[in-house]
Amino acid sequence: MGLAHEGEQAVQRMAGEGGPGWGSPMFGAEIGGFTELIRHQRLVALSGADAEGNVWCTVLTGDEGFVDTLDSRTMVIHTLPPVGDPLRDAFAEPGDFGMVVLSPETLRRVKAAGTARRDGDRLVLRTEQVLGNCPKYLQLRTVVDDATPPGPPHATVGRELTGEQQAMVRAADTFFIGSRAAGHGADANHRGGQPGFVTVTGPRTLTWPDYLGNSFFMTLGNMQLDPRCGLVFLDWESGRTLQLSGTGRINWDPQQARQFPGARRMVEFEVDHVVDIERASRLRWQLHAYSRFNPPAPAHAASAAARP
Repeated sequence: MGLAHEGEQAVQRMAGEGGPGWGSPMFGAEIGGFTELIRHQRLVALSGADAEGNVWCTVLTGDEGFVDTLDSRTMVIHTLPPVGDPLRDAFAEPGDFGMVVLSPETLRRVKAAGTARRDGDRLVLRTEQVLGNCPKYLQLRTVVDDATPPGPPHATVGRELTGEQQAMVRAADTFFIGSRAAGHGADANHRGGQPGFVTVTGPRTLTWPDYLGNSFFMTLGNMQLDPRCGLVFLDWESGRTLQLSGTGRINWDPQQARQFPGARRMVEFEVDHVVDIERASRLRWQLHAYSRFNPPAPAHAASAAARP
């Protein structure tokens, strides 16, 4: 992970963004001043690959302290993905992980990446890269209920999105994306916007705008080298998750980007696998405000998101 990332460099050159050295900065491996923030959070997004090499992203939640630090480079997550989640058994042998620790209440987030291993009913993470991110495109939410759901998680699988799942994607204001590249490890990232910013173009195809960010292009850089990636959508009010694994590509056509306010370019995603888990999380969240940084969704997408 300490090597220059040729995928990030390639995307920066095509986008015309980046510094003289190209590529993202070599962030430190130590958790440092993020320790207290991490210990108080109740939600993380975690990415990795399954035994077949499919890339997935999942959401894990718990009480404050369910994510903790053991030393300057070791974190522990005191839970596992639910039964049926493709990443539940992913780290039986040590493997690359990416993670976003998210605080919807304070609009703060921390990213970490390194190697994860399963230790009983918990995950132990050895960090190689830790960095804080800005609050752009984060929606303000608070936990309003953490009661035990009526029944265990229930997973259904498929190869394409049902009509109801398509509606869930259209209505989303947030999702998380996992990616990886040989020699550079895994990454997990947050994507946010107004409802309708993700467009369903078919039962197996999605597209979304890539907004102005930090110009590191960690996700798109990985995608440039390896198109396999995974998305997860969380229903904040019911605790349901919708996980998609497939391939992504960057669409550099400026005509396409101009249809979406604020888009620098578009990302297209093709679905290979779908896992839909009811009651994946016991937490229920209330939306208070959309990010002031969110560009408006295009009229056709916003109206589609509003449909039941």
